[in-house]
Amino acid sequence: MRIPAGLVGAYTWDRSFRLWDTYFAIVWLATLVFVLGTDVPGWPVRVTAAALLVPLIPLYVVVGRPVLRGDPPDERRALGFLAAMMALFLPSAVLVGETRLMTFALVPPCFMTLRLRWALGAVAVINLVPVVGWALLWWPSDQDVFFNSVFAVVTFVFSAAVGSWIIRIIEQSQDRAELIAELDASRHEVSRLSAAHGALAERERMAREIHDTLAQGFTSLLMLVQAVEAELECDVPQARRHLALMDETARQNLAEARALVAGAAPADLDGASLPDALRRLAARHAATLEVTGPVRPSPAGAEVVALRSCQEALSNARKHAGSSATVGIALAYAEETLTVSVRDDGHGFDPSSVTGGYGLAGLRARAAEAGGTARVDSTPDAGTTVTVRLPVPPVRSSS
Repeated sequence: MRIPAGLVGAYTWDRSFRLWDTYFAIVWLATLVFVLGTDVPGWPVRVTAAALLVPLIPLYVVVGRPVLRGDPPDERRALGFLAAMMALFLPSAVLVGETRLMTFALVPPCFMTLRLRWALGAVAVINLVPVVGWALLWWPSDQDVFFNSVFAVVTFVFSAAVGSWIIRIIEQSQDRAELIAELDASRHEVSRLSAAHGALAERERMAREIHDTLAQGFTSLLMLVQAVEAELECDVPQARRHLALMDETARQNLAEARALVAGAAPADLDGASLPDALRRLAARHAATLEVTGPVRPSPAGAEVVALRSCQEALSNARKHAGSSATVGIALAYAEETLTVSVRDDGHGFDPSSVTGGYGLAGLRARAAEAGGTARVDSTPDAGTTVTVRLPVPPVRSSS
């Protein structure tokens, strides 16, 4: 029969406790045989002693076993159980010395259920009182008293040593159980924090995607609407060109929104190479494109970062460089790197004075996630250059 994983521990404890039940029953039965089989004292005394031992079994089953299986055991009930056991055992052990064999079954429960001080007291009573009572009742020879006393003391010392070891084992088991519970709680907390961190990272990623695509597109649409409003009365052909650009921008935004929902590549990269996507992007922003180095396919992640970085840099140039600024894109393929830069000759700014927002921070975060770097060089009235350098695997020639 296969035991479910969650029940293995309980099943193991049940099996080990059945071994303890068997041990208790064997010791009880052996004690009963020794008591009835001895030569002295007389038959009536031995029967009386045996009769006192008989209730130990139902007392153990009804009261003792549930107490021993408690986690932790109820100390008050344990004291009551052990007191009842000793009330039956001690008179029998005083009447017939062979009853003391039952000590081997009575001592372990003392240490399993009581604190050390109480357990040692109970064990002392179980080991020493029967010898004293037996000697006072029967007045045996000095030699018999000596040997029985030595045996009782040795048994007590042995019981105390083994019992102390049992208590240490129980305490270690409880400590391990607490540690396991703490580790389990820590594992659940780590899992929760990991899920929260993953959700936060995903929100930040989506925020960057929306900022670099939809938000930029809507900004372009607003600027085009303002331009068309100014041109409707004085320059209708230019207004029509701007309306066509608005249509293209809106369609591009719709394609980007669909790509975001589907988790697909950016619309500009759908079925196109990175240089082609940058050419379309440059055309929409009236920028130039220069490609150097042998063009080759790059990892999709690197191409997405390069495209998004250009979108962010071009959007910033449009908003901050000035309407008369010239903007250019440079794409450079090297053996192990892909470098894209956007430069303008506009107003420029002090990069250290920029705080907050998704723009430059998101650009640097994108590059870092791809294992690359992003650098912004700008000086007031001297233009701005944004450079993103990304690692790409070298091209391996087939032999």
